[in-house]
Amino acid sequence: MAIKADVLLDAKGLACPMPIVRTKKAIKDLEDGQVLEVQATDKGSKADLAAWAESTGHQYIGTNEEGGVLYHYIRKCSDGDAAEKSFEPTLSNDEIVNRDGLILDVREEAEYAFGHIENAKSIPMGDLDARLDELDPEQEIYVICRTGKRSDFAAQKLAAKGFKKVYNVLPGMKDWNGPVVKETE
Repeated sequence: MAIKADVLLDAKGLACPMPIVRTKKAIKDLEDGQVLEVQATDKGSKADLAAWAESTGHQYIGTNEEGGVLYHYIRKCSDGDAAEKSFEPTLSNDEIVNRDGLILDVREEAEYAFGHIENAKSIPMGDLDARLDELDPEQEIYVICRTGKRSDFAAQKLAAKGFKKVYNVLPGMKDWNGPVVKETE
């Protein structure tokens, strides 16, 4: 069944956070109730766009995948003009180095494999709900992604599920200067 979209946004070839940045800009020009189709190749965009829509009040309708392209559908809702929620508290990249909590990396598996902080736990954003039982709600958790956007959404989700000691790590792996572990050759 084909889904009718009012506007098409081509975000193929773009990595986080650009599909969200372009979606945010495109949705401003839509009328309430119109549907935006976002075409993306970044596997992380599935969780990213769903979380962004939820945090801004727009309706994330769903995603279809065909030939390596993800087709996301988002309906503009009038309360979507509300300010995006930002998670507090935050810690800088440097502040997590000597702390005893868990570093939770919510990037996609491929991003994690190409370089992550030693002993960081990988749970991609899209798998977080299904894997909450792997986390200790009493432990300090430092949520990190590439830019701080996905980790913001994940930190909000953890806090809503009762995790009390959650921190969003900013600016994220793109500015990480410490050692990394690579699982690729």
